[in-house]
Amino acid sequence: MPRLNWRWVLAFSAVPSFALLILYGVAPESPRYLCMKGNTSDALRILEKIASVNQTKLPPGVLVSGRSNDKDEESAPSENTAPLLPSLSKSTTQSKSGFSSFFMLFSSKLIRTTLLLWVLFFGDSFSYYGIILLTSKLSSGQSTCFPSLQSNINPQDDGLYLNAFITSMAELPGLLLSAILVDRVGRKHSMAIMFGLAFIFLTPLLIQQPAVLTTCLLFGARMNAMGTFTVASIYSPELYPTSVRTTGAGVASAIGRIGGMVCPLVAVGLVNECHQTAAVALFLVAIVVSIVCIQLFPYDTKGRELSDTS
Repeated sequence: MPRLNWRWVLAFSAVPSFALLILYGVAPESPRYLCMKGNTSDALRILEKIASVNQTKLPPGVLVSGRSNDKDEESAPSENTAPLLPSLSKSTTQSKSGFSSFFMLFSSKLIRTTLLLWVLFFGDSFSYYGIILLTSKLSSGQSTCFPSLQSNINPQDDGLYLNAFITSMAELPGLLLSAILVDRVGRKHSMAIMFGLAFIFLTPLLIQQPAVLTTCLLFGARMNAMGTFTVASIYSPELYPTSVRTTGAGVASAIGRIGGMVCPLVAVGLVNECHQTAAVALFLVAIVVSIVCIQLFPYDTKGRELSDTS
């Protein structure tokens, strides 16, 4: 930005998105979806490829689609007819309209999960984007509230962008940490641990800290906030039955975006008005509420099969 302008930043930032257009065509279809549509031959080919990549073999059995008159079933030896995928119930093979799936999220069996996920994603997004915005506000040196920061960082130099780059690098160890924890300690414990660590890193920022320490604390907080975001994105679809899985996870993610939109009013507004303590305190409250929600979820999905019915 010091050399060009924000338009070039946005243009370069958009370039990686075009790679997704190519990768979408390379990504394999879900075998579960293909079975639901009765296309078991393609589903079986994908399962065989998955087994090959994992250097193993599919167990003996038959791949069933859940459709009684489906002629596209792959046969298996008569002595073993165990399904390779859990049999899909008739209700899950029938497509539901968007509105029907949405209203199912508020059924008696799903409403608790739905509301808890909404609060979790809102709190996670609110705190995650808050940490990003705190990086820019506490590193800019433009606030009259922090004369010591002004002496350390000239708003005309690259200090702000260097700090933003350093804290952005925190997402890589955050992804690694979530990958290590998610299948070892479970989804709920993984999120609780990383939220707790984010809380610990943010707490010292309730008061002004030296510039280097501020950057280090924001690095640690962003690392763990990214980790919780990743695990929440894995956990949310696993909580819903097949018929409303994508709807439930998608709506929860959308509610989270609202937290991201509200966040600048806090991170920018309060810090600009010399209320850094109040801004950080709100992020800490969001983290605590999210941890409470995690404990209230009915179960952890670690090691559980995906459910077809609620």
